[in-house]
Amino acid sequence: MNFSLTPDQQAIRESVVNLCEKFPDAYWLEMDAGDDYPLEFHKTFADAGWLGIAMPERYGGSGLGLTEASLLVQAVTECSPGGIGASAIHLNIFGLNPVLVFGNEEQKQRMIPPMIAGRERACFAVTEPNTGLNTLKLKTRAVRKGDRYVVHGEKVWISSAQVADRMLLIARTQDASEVRNPTHGLSLFYTKLDRRHVTLRRTPSSAGSRSTPTRCSSTAWRFRSRTASARKAAASSTSFTA
Repeated sequence: MNFSLTPDQQAIRESVVNLCEKFPDAYWLEMDAGDDYPLEFHKTFADAGWLGIAMPERYGGSGLGLTEASLLVQAVTECSPGGIGASAIHLNIFGLNPVLVFGNEEQKQRMIPPMIAGRERACFAVTEPNTGLNTLKLKTRAVRKGDRYVVHGEKVWISSAQVADRMLLIARTQDASEVRNPTHGLSLFYTKLDRRHVTLRRTPSSAGSRSTPTRCSSTAWRFRSRTASARKAAASSTSFTA
């Protein structure tokens, strides 16, 4: 098997490296020292169209694949210390694949283009303070109330949450004791990060990663339910709601 890069893949890598060269070590040192999110870096990649590298052209993307997206993130990680640059953009590149797979057409049209264009930034809330990355044991609950879900819980280590407009959140809609398989009853939600209903605070971070980690807790986080692709959701034991 030949693992050599194709000419197009090599061109992608070179283009990304050239963009990264506009942001020298001094830029990243300033971001880290000031606990600042690299907004200019994110905007540069959005303006160049790279955030949509793995998304279909009909939503504003490039129509390429995960291999090309991985090459992009690899190049960014090599060029920015500690992978800070990758942390600033990777969720915006990969994060909405569940929308692409499970969402309906209205959701895709509404959610994907703003992310690709850089008009919205998203974060992914998975890790919890008492369960870590043991997703099957997570405690955050989403309870349906009429046409809305109310979410209660706490998440930690949410890269870019301090500047995010949207959050991709995983929560339990059924307790593990109520399902045959602990992978069942887990649902993904994509929602506005409404700071009226959540508390965000920075977590202690080591040098080199101070510009991204954040802790998030919710006492009564409410958003409207729009469940899509019920057949596919049932087959995967995961629903997508936004």
